[in-house]
Amino acid sequence: MRESLVKTGHVDVMIDIRGNFFYTRTVPCQLWFFDKAKPAHLRDKVLMLDARHVYRKVTRKIYDFSPEQQQNLTAVVWLYRGENERFVELVQEYVERCLEAAKGCKVAEAISAEPIPDVIAAFLELDTAVALFVKDLELKAGEDAAAVRAYYEFWNAVGLVRDGWAGLQQLTADLQKWWNQYPFETAEQLLSFVSEDVCLRNLADASRDLVKDIDLAYKLATRVLDECEAAGAKDSALWDGAVISGSRRTSLKKVADEARQVAIEQLKQVRYGYKQAHWLLSRFPEGKYRDVEGLVKLVDVAALAAADWSLTPGRYVGVAAKEVDEDFDFEETLRDIHIELDGLNQEAVTLAAQIAQNFKGLGL
Repeated sequence: MRESLVKTGHVDVMIDIRGNFFYTRTVPCQLWFFDKAKPAHLRDKVLMLDARHVYRKVTRKIYDFSPEQQQNLTAVVWLYRGENERFVELVQEYVERCLEAAKGCKVAEAISAEPIPDVIAAFLELDTAVALFVKDLELKAGEDAAAVRAYYEFWNAVGLVRDGWAGLQQLTADLQKWWNQYPFETAEQLLSFVSEDVCLRNLADASRDLVKDIDLAYKLATRVLDECEAAGAKDSALWDGAVISGSRRTSLKKVADEARQVAIEQLKQVRYGYKQAHWLLSRFPEGKYRDVEGLVKLVDVAALAAADWSLTPGRYVGVAAKEVDEDFDFEETLRDIHIELDGLNQEAVTLAAQIAQNFKGLGL
């Protein structure tokens, strides 16, 4: 049956999809595309596309394609059909989305927010609210007091956020100027803008680094609050607990957290646009179809016959090289663990002292 189907010349594209794409079934699936109007030069060929490594994880058991992943897979088919201009237009769209997302970090009209300025302002308000108590504590207990050390670490982290934001704005302005000034109408030109010299990749990396800096600043801010309260801030006239970390939504801690989430989501959109453009250009740098190991292969009738007319893409495309997670930062992960462990150690000391006090109260 497969041989007969292939010999009609109507089998156009075969796509393998990983398992868990259905809510009630865990099995992988395969999409068959037929085209009775295939051009003559493609009638004895079938495009084998292995999309098992392209997916978005929705839940632990459910996967799907993001809209961009669907577009990218479609773009591969465009190239196979010779529709190269559509491929270029899609990459241009991703570049523009990346630049717009970067500009949206300053003013995001869709959500009526100023993502990065808002989070910096929230950090500065927290700083102002705790500074008097910390300075007083420093005079009494010295600069080695846990709350004092945490405060200065937080202040330095906020400085990194402000510096990173200044750099991101300058890079965005430069790239937007070049994008407007020079033609980027071919895949080769787009590749230079996305990945070479001072380029879109730098903007994506800057947004990733700023996400880390903002997260670190917020974690340190919460640590400052915890250390201050452990040092007796709640009993001090210099501390307004309700305003700083109370249960109200308008507390400075909650405002900072909400601003952090908005800023990070906006920054992630910058890198997301770049990653889509990079995914396409790294596989098809000339904007023309080519076989890509582990993803796609154009197979002729002779190869199909040699494989017993198998229509399973994975049998032809080879094994995809394992991609490196560019967003994983080992140093940052260790730093986060260190901050968390430091906080847990402080809690352990406090808890141990409380337990000892309770035993004394029981006469044990």
